[in-house]
Amino acid sequence: MEIRKVILKTKDIKSMKHFYTDTLEMPLTKDTEESFQVAAGSSLLEFTSSKVEGDPFYHFAFDIPSNKFREAKAWVEAKVELNDEDGEDEADFPHIPAHSLYFYDPAGNIVEFISRHSSADKSEKPFSRRSILRISEMSLTVEDAIKTGQKLINLGLKERDNTPINDSSLNFMGKSATGSFLLLIQPGRRWIFSDKISAVFPVEITLDTNDRIVVKDNNETVAKSTC
Repeated sequence: MEIRKVILKTKDIKSMKHFYTDTLEMPLTKDTEESFQVAAGSSLLEFTSSKVEGDPFYHFAFDIPSNKFREAKAWVEAKVELNDEDGEDEADFPHIPAHSLYFYDPAGNIVEFISRHSSADKSEKPFSRRSILRISEMSLTVEDAIKTGQKLINLGLKERDNTPINDSSLNFMGKSATGSFLLLIQPGRRWIFSDKISAVFPVEITLDTNDRIVVKDNNETVAKSTC
């Protein structure tokens, strides 16, 4: 499984467009009055201001080459302020293994750059926006993680360690071999390296299998295959 495209809600489309296209220098691939889309490596990231309620925010991660974390950190630090946790501005995940850094965009989304050290994705070029490989993690906050988890399992998306879906913790839905996951969670969990508490907001996710997972405005979650 890989994440082909995500569509997220935002109130301030102009500030978000400036941030992603000017600050992060990501290529603009679609632009309308109410939405814009940028390329994140092999993935597409779209924001829309149509029918926005509340102040939606999400967590998502961009994969970067396995040998470029230090360069990526310097590149990001020159553009934005990094988030910290217990005085640290990077995370070490030895069990993956990986290093990550986090920052907010203008809408308060928790954006992560993650370097998976076991990945074959390496680069000898200086780090730039072209080094962003893909969207490798996308939050999926729902009212009923057990029910939604079963829908994902029916699409062939299992928890990465083949453990049962838990309604009180974070579930990584996907295969460790691909390094791409939907982060299935119920409301109320604090996202690390942030002061944000997980909450349900509309999102649309399209996978490379053409399967679509949609959290609608009424909080209904739909997971369906288009094959």
